[in-house]
Amino acid sequence: MSKELITKSVDELAPLLEKKEVSSLELTKAVLDHAEALNDTINAYVSFRREKAEKEAEQADKEIASGNYKGMYHGIPMAIKDNIYFKDEVTTMCSKIHGEFVSDYDATVISKMREAGIVFTGKLNMHEYAWGITNNSPHFGAVRNPWNLEKIPGGSSGGSGAGVAADMTVATLGTDTAGSIRIPSSSCGIVGLKPTFGRVSKYGCYPLAWSLDHIGPMTKTVKDAAGLLEVIAGYDPNDPTSANAPTEKYTSKLTGDVKDLVIGINEEYYFKDVDSDVEKLVRQAIKTLESQGAKVETVEIPALQYSEYAELVTSLSEASAIHHRDLQKRPDDFGDDIRLLFELGELFSSVDYLQAQQLRRQLKQDFKKAFEKVDVLMAPTLPVMSPDIGSDFADLNGKQVDLIDNFIRFMGPCNLAGLPAMTVPCGLKDDMPVGLQIIGPAFSESTVLNAGYAFEQTNPLKGRKAEVGSPVK
Repeated sequence: MSKELITKSVDELAPLLEKKEVSSLELTKAVLDHAEALNDTINAYVSFRREKAEKEAEQADKEIASGNYKGMYHGIPMAIKDNIYFKDEVTTMCSKIHGEFVSDYDATVISKMREAGIVFTGKLNMHEYAWGITNNSPHFGAVRNPWNLEKIPGGSSGGSGAGVAADMTVATLGTDTAGSIRIPSSSCGIVGLKPTFGRVSKYGCYPLAWSLDHIGPMTKTVKDAAGLLEVIAGYDPNDPTSANAPTEKYTSKLTGDVKDLVIGINEEYYFKDVDSDVEKLVRQAIKTLESQGAKVETVEIPALQYSEYAELVTSLSEASAIHHRDLQKRPDDFGDDIRLLFELGELFSSVDYLQAQQLRRQLKQDFKKAFEKVDVLMAPTLPVMSPDIGSDFADLNGKQVDLIDNFIRFMGPCNLAGLPAMTVPCGLKDDMPVGLQIIGPAFSESTVLNAGYAFEQTNPLKGRKAEVGSPVK
């Protein structure tokens, strides 16, 4: 029974918990037993909190038994990326410098999740300071992709992506500055949603680049993502970038009806230099939605051609400002890869940074104009497949190309513009998952989620899921 339990989605587990057919304690123990047994293989967790988790589960069971059921996530066990603060517990950012950092407060998302009755099983591995896309950590070791243990899971939320895909956590949160929710979600065959900038408070999350950072759900299904967004969304006066905009009951908007939905396709940027098999799967996904009544229009977004430069200048400059003192005083305590990036970030001038913000403004305007014609944009999440752990290159139709550039190429524009973007699995190439990216105008999470939900109902993975990969050679 426990093996069957841990593979279920939150949507499947919630009624079992509410009806007391399954206890939160039983579920939590099953997830932890599985995660602890598998962690030497996957390396998704950096720390477990079994004793505290079991107490939280017992409390959830008491509340449910007394008739105080709080909703879909009540009693659900979840691990959390290790850059989100827990009061009086270590949060490492998977770094040496912050290896013993203890916050004296909970992050706002953690406070909201506690109120919803969520049980916390531990902290998940990530790329150091969330600044990388391989999750090959010099301090905590590489996370392995459950679909193929030789492949990277994507990053920076690699422990989150691998953990959900391998049933080591029922759901989780990721952070996304240049794709760190969507990259590992696509690579690990799960759902990942980067909400609108300001929709979810970042208070109590260690920053990478403050004007680009987001927190969002990483889950097994679209409905699970919608339900988790309901828990964490909302205005927070503690976060100066928090948007005072109304939230919705996102799960109630999942009708699966896409009749008259207008899907935008941008050929010049989002379908340029894409793995031919990935492109085929994404175009097939769009055709599937067309067959359900959606319409397709091509759109032009001219400023996309400058987005990689604007994203690079913005993220590197802001990250280097955050880490400037440590870079001067203890540079050798950073991993080699991120130290180089922080050093590069010190080279940009204020003129470079401000010009990047002007390009960013133009990109926002171009997106806004496109969304006057269409409801959502659809594109590949990643233009290439995940390479082997340790590789700096990816294969693009037989050509070796830079991994980082290609993994963030289709990610950065939504961070620059602050738009909601979600990845959902749309098929397999060589037994590895491929993601479809769905982008919407600001605060249109309901539309984005429903489009993803409609496609998800077509069972694009044909029931396949990660089986903890092939043996490591």
